[in-house]
Amino acid sequence: MIDEAVEEIEAMQTHSSSAVAVTAAEALRELFDREYATVEEYRRALEQNSDALRRANTSHASLFTTQREIVDRVTAEDHDSVAAAKAATADAIDAVVEGVERAKHEAAREGVDLLEDGATVLTHDFSTTVMEAVELAAQDGRHLEVYVTEARPRFIGRKAARTLAAIDRVEATLITDGAAGHYLDDCDRVVVGMDCIVDDVLYNRVGTFPIAATAAELAVPVSVFGSSAKLIDDGFAFENEFRPASEVMSEPVEGFDVGNPAYDATPTHLLESVVTDDGIHRPT
Repeated sequence: MIDEAVEEIEAMQTHSSSAVAVTAAEALRELFDREYATVEEYRRALEQNSDALRRANTSHASLFTTQREIVDRVTAEDHDSVAAAKAATADAIDAVVEGVERAKHEAAREGVDLLEDGATVLTHDFSTTVMEAVELAAQDGRHLEVYVTEARPRFIGRKAARTLAAIDRVEATLITDGAAGHYLDDCDRVVVGMDCIVDDVLYNRVGTFPIAATAAELAVPVSVFGSSAKLIDDGFAFENEFRPASEVMSEPVEGFDVGNPAYDATPTHLLESVVTDDGIHRPT
């Protein structure tokens, strides 16, 4: 299961960074079925497998923080048996998974206040937190028009458009991300998710930076939704991921290169607000 989880994360089969964190946390349960002679041997196995899961995607801050939390919770205590160490690991996994899911839901609820009835918003990529916030706003009786920009890899903007189209009171329109400047002047707000925020820089799906810069030029506020666990102050160094050229063009590449970065960097001074489970924050 751990090897399968590593392969899944490397292949980016799960696009949500929160879902990746949960997948990795649950994968550690495989260790419970293995035999270990000592507690120290078990701890080494836990650390080694956690490191392998973290290395599977060095761009996901939530993967880094949740794996570190699990290992720290287990290694911080003295366990008198392997069984006790495994039980502590199970408790840590349960706590991490519950915390990830709770934080996503709470961030979505906080974000509803920014989605006013009759508003026109633009979103990029597929953020489960943004999708939930829009659905909660619609359930509250608010009508929203949402422009959804296409996004790489794997055209995941289409997934967001289909999700939004299924929500009552939401009118969704899929556009190319290059067309954002054409539609932004009609928008009241931009709402996007986040991979992480590190040192006053938002890292998110590639295409976020030009949308935020264009929105700033047009005085359209940009709000970022996500768990507070994605606000990193130490220990994590973001590393971008470069996707295969085949995601950009299917025919053979001859005579030129194809660049396909998964993320870009947006200065937080371009953001009007950062919405997390801890509330709505205003970048300085």
